[in-house]
Amino acid sequence: MKEQFLDRMKRYLGDEYEAYEQTLQEGMYRGIRINPCKSDIEEIKALSLCEMTPSKICSDSFYIPEDVAHLGNHPAHLAGLFYMQEPSASSAVEVLDVQAGDWVLDLCAAPGGKSTQIGAKLHHTGFLVSNEIDAKRAVILMSNMERMGFGECMITNTRPEILCEEMMGCFDKVLVDAPCSGEGMFKKHSKAMDDWSEEHVCACATRQQLILDSAYEALKQDGIMVYSTCTYSMEENEETVYAFLEKHPDMELIDAGVNFGRVGFPYKNLDHTLVRRILPMDQGEGHFIAKMKKHGPQQSVKLKELTNDGLPSFVNDFLSNQINEALPHHIVLNDKVYLKNTPFIKLKKTRILRQGILAGEIIKNRIEPHQHFYTASLLQNRYQHIYDMSEEECHAFLEGNQLSVSGYKGFIALSWHHHPIGFGKGDGMVIKNKYPKGMRIR
Repeated sequence: MKEQFLDRMKRYLGDEYEAYEQTLQEGMYRGIRINPCKSDIEEIKALSLCEMTPSKICSDSFYIPEDVAHLGNHPAHLAGLFYMQEPSASSAVEVLDVQAGDWVLDLCAAPGGKSTQIGAKLHHTGFLVSNEIDAKRAVILMSNMERMGFGECMITNTRPEILCEEMMGCFDKVLVDAPCSGEGMFKKHSKAMDDWSEEHVCACATRQQLILDSAYEALKQDGIMVYSTCTYSMEENEETVYAFLEKHPDMELIDAGVNFGRVGFPYKNLDHTLVRRILPMDQGEGHFIAKMKKHGPQQSVKLKELTNDGLPSFVNDFLSNQINEALPHHIVLNDKVYLKNTPFIKLKKTRILRQGILAGEIIKNRIEPHQHFYTASLLQNRYQHIYDMSEEECHAFLEGNQLSVSGYKGFIALSWHHHPIGFGKGDGMVIKNKYPKGMRIR
């Protein structure tokens, strides 16, 4: 199938094909994106992680050398100061143009690169719903959102049509980073090119149309939808957008409003100059982005708030002991305590994995804290008991060892360079390790 794919690229690229073919022999672009809710470029540069070259796509994104290794185990990554993401993958959220206070839906969100980027732009305002239909990938999404410290969000694991019906007309912005044939990822997953077929491309295009139809229902009147893929095929890009616009005449294709990448490929009467493509020759691994605005009236549901009778006294005691300023909203569900700045939302058909910050679990009239409580960026300046670890102590902690630190009793936030990274429990003589076993470095 490799030759069939390359023949298609020759037709798409014409005189630029040889330049594209050359990129297949080169390494893939790599990068990191700084989390402005926890850090900034000056701090990250001071860590001397590696050479960093600014990206023109996103001000928080930087290219890093291909041979850099082990950044995933660096304390700055584990504390959520940055996300490892190839810079062109940040393009769709830049086009979405998220503003403070927006309600945003990321409909196909795993593993979480774009949701964590949206969360950073919202900066604890508005509301983000991050959905993933695959249960295992949804857990990875939730883990990344937790590590990066976001709490004004809801992680769901539901079919798009169910979620979008329950939250019809609720969102100012909707991102559909659609499942695709992944032609832009061939260098990352070399076997993918061998498995490529036109039948798979067409199957992806059919699925993308269905997802877009669902996303349309969730979007408010005058709301913005961004459709993106990491593939080259016109069937999944220009043709999919054209078919969607034909079906929904109240949707208007508008200028992406950015100057990175290049215009799309001509298709029928679609204004291909309004969409953006990023090819390997443009310092990216293959992305397509289209921005659309909804003009027609949209019926919207009235969401119900989720409430209960309040927290048990021992939970209130724990919270007042741990943080110096409580969040205004809290809920207990299945013996788990959640905190949030804004009211909790009640949904009946949608499977919610998490809403708000998971503070901990109630076990026999006590609360066992959760890692999320100590990584939430909204709480990072509120901990009453915090110990800033040395480099050696942090490494030992991340490996799962206890800390030989006396003078602390009870649960305590543990930080690195004053960034909370986990927690422990002191007995006066040592701090016992509470870092999740599945996250410990080896």
